[in-house]
This record gives sequence, C-alpha cells and structure tokens, in this order.
Amino acid sequence: MRTVEQITAAVTDHGEGPVWSPAWGGLRFVDMLAGDLLALRPDGAVERRQVGRVAAFVRPRAHGGYVVATEHGIELADDVDGAPARAVEVTHAPGIRMNEGTAAPDGSLYVGTSAWDQTPGAAALYRVGADLAVEPVLDGITISNGLGFSPDGASAYYVDSPTGRLDLFDVVDGRLVDRRVLVDRRGADGALDGELDGLVVDAQGTIWVAVYGAATVLRYAPDGTLLERVVLPVPHVTACTLGGPDLTDLFVTTSRGGLGADAAPGAGALFRVEVDVPGLPVLPFAG
Repeated sequence: MRTVEQITAAVTDHGEGPVWSPAWGGLRFVDMLAGDLLALRPDGAVERRQVGRVAAFVRPRAHGGYVVATEHGIELADDVDGAPARAVEVTHAPGIRMNEGTAAPDGSLYVGTSAWDQTPGAAALYRVGADLAVEPVLDGITISNGLGFSPDGASAYYVDSPTGRLDLFDVVDGRLVDRRVLVDRRGADGALDGELDGLVVDAQGTIWVAVYGAATVLRYAPDGTLLERVVLPVPHVTACTLGGPDLTDLFVTTSRGGLGADAAPGAGALFRVEVDVPGLPVLPFAG
C-alpha cells in the first residue's frame, strides 16, 4: 500500500488538470468551474489567478509563458506569471465548454469539451496547431477527459468518461488514428464503479488514471493489464500527474462533487503519493 499524503487544504471546488513544469517552478492545476488557475509554491502555499468562467487545463508554451483552456477556447500568456493576453476560440456551440486536454509530441494542443449539462454525444475533441488553426478530431463525445502519449510518441490514450473505457490510438504524422478499446471497466450489466477521468503516462509507458466517484487512481500497463490501485480518502478523484524534483511524486486533484459543505473532509484538496517510476517531462504547446 502506498502512502497518500494530503498536501493542501480543500482549495478547490472542482480541482483538475495538475501539471508539473520547471518553466514555472513546480505544480499548477485548476479549479475548473471557478475559472481559477492555481500554483503550488515551495512553502505549500497556493496562489490563485482567475482567468474566466472556466479554467479547464494549463500547459507551458515552448517559447515561454503558458496556455490555459477557458470556456470557449484557449488563452495565451507570454510570461509564466503574467495574465493571458490573446485568445483563440475553439468552439462557441451553445451549452458547450472546454474540458481536459494536453499538448502532443509534435507541439500541437488537443482540447476536449463537455456540455454544461453533459448531454450525451454533444462534445468533441479538437486539435490546435502551432499556427493556432483549429481542426476537429472526434465528435459524438460526452465528456472529453484524459489524454496522454506513450514515451515514444507512437500511441495515445484517451478517455470519454461515461463510456467506461480507456481507448488507444496510433499516432501517425501527428494525427490520432485507429481508435480502439484498451480497457473497458463496465460490468456485465453495463454498470460502472466510478468514471475514468484525467491521466498521465510515466517513463515506462504505464498509464495512471483517476477514477471519479471511486476514490482511486488506477495504473495500467500499455497492454491494458491493471497493475496497481491507489486508494484515496475522498471519492471524487479527478486527475493526476507526475512531478517533483525526480518526477516521482504522483500529484492527484480532487473535487467536492457538487456536495459543498456535505463533501467528505479533504475533498477539493491536492494529494501526493510517492511512486517508483518517474514521469515524463511535460510536453509544451508550440503555439
């Protein structure tokens, strides 16, 4: 059993998108539906910047600064500690907001969406190129969530949460092709014990994925074999990343699950778990 350490107070209502980058000196994450970008400082303090109605995820930019996904698209900051100065619309479809996403090995940015009311099939996944051109990748999605790439960049792993699946793509010429199921967690009756959420891939190519509603982070081998289950003290586990000086700290964000004061103690806090295999350096957005 690994030791799970709570390292902040309940600083988020719906924590998401943790990412470690030396460019900004450590860990950043978001309080998604509060529209806040958060930074964990070395002394344990958490700093907060509001960027809009939604702050879905954040990544460093290759030439400095950062990109943050907001309600209808992405916003670009030229300095790691500055405010965003430019915006790129991804979609303005009624009732749709940005959700999880990540940068890819070729420098592009993948941005997923969700309907505010989680209408089945209403969301999509988009690719934003280094030239800031936006193109659709997948439609018919419900909650576009975790996305990560294998160490060699030849494979991608993807979650549309209500499906109960962890899907696998080949990456060919920077594009996701040949989608198929790697893991299906639905029972024989179609029931799910929580929904897969955000994920991170480590240096061995294994996939750590948060399970919302099940108080766990699961670790899968590249062939879909379940290797490990990390149990947290709160049910709504949203996303994870690998960071710290040696990239061997698994940081896990959590949510209050819409329960407010009735949420479990510690819900909305950031947690840390020491692991044996390091993560991969964060991929920056080239735009």
